[in-house]
Amino acid sequence: MAGGGLVLVAHNSRRYKPIRDRNTCVAKAAIFILTGNETHADHGRLANGLEAAKEFVETDGDEVTVVFDGGGTQWIADLIDEDSDYHELYQAIRDEAIVCDYCASAFGVEEAVEDAGLSLVNEYEGHPSVREFVADGYEVITF
Repeated sequence: MAGGGLVLVAHNSRRYKPIRDRNTCVAKAAIFILTGNETHADHGRLANGLEAAKEFVETDGDEVTVVFDGGGTQWIADLIDEDSDYHELYQAIRDEAIVCDYCASAFGVEEAVEDAGLSLVNEYEGHPSVREFVADGYEVITF
């Protein structure tokens, strides 16, 4: 990192150019957890999504919403279990989390969502509105 918080990136044959000042940049992200919970790779995607969200939560001025959607709704019961490998990461981001209403019903996890105290969202045909996040200036990131 150069002085003043500038981030340098490789550009044009190993030359570096500044792209932003981390001290004044505010980031807005909507992180969609879409992955199910069936494979080792699914566990990796969940962990990476939660870790990314935690970085936004811990950065002053940043805004993040974590959306459990599709197969990602299946994780709620596991995340609220204190013995889960992912419980600590979930605790770090839970105040920023919402759940797709339609998908919670489709995957039969409404009770777990209620136990977690998370909000069910149904802005567009039963689902959270991706368009609204984009219109509000959020970068949409999927895991």
